[in-house]
Amino acid sequence: MSQRKRSRVEVIESADRSIALDPTDVQILDVLQADSGITNVELSRRIGMSPATTLERVKKLENKGIIRKYVALVDHSKLNLSTMAYVFVTLDTHAREPVERFREQVKALPEVLECYHMAGEIDYLLKVVGQSIQDLERFLLDHLAGIENVAKMRTSFVFSQIKHETKISLSRP
Repeated sequence: MSQRKRSRVEVIESADRSIALDPTDVQILDVLQADSGITNVELSRRIGMSPATTLERVKKLENKGIIRKYVALVDHSKLNLSTMAYVFVTLDTHAREPVERFREQVKALPEVLECYHMAGEIDYLLKVVGQSIQDLERFLLDHLAGIENVAKMRTSFVFSQIKHETKISLSRP
């Protein structure tokens, strides 16, 4: 990497504030996003810093909230949860209390992997998994439709996954 490029500081805009990341921070994040189970010694070897300095840099990224947590990505199809769907939910009312109750109830549903508050024609987008179409039908009828304030649900089943990426590209040209 050229000296000019190594001294450049990336500024990542967030909803809260701008966060300055230098090239070493970007390297650390690139490596950890690819393999969060890597040892600190191996990480330090890959980025060319001492283990103590590397650990200090990682801790700073954690303390700033840039690194939120470390996880194992599980292949849900190998656990007999091979049916995935996206559920588009429209609410009856958008008053704060009913919306908060909806959010809390959705968070408690283990079938829901992701939930997004949306702008536009729908209010929420949910990514859900189950063992079969019948399993997800039971989930929709017995659980999701029973939540107060749900006016309409529209479901799209996934045939196949073309791309699934968890790594955010931080390198800028």
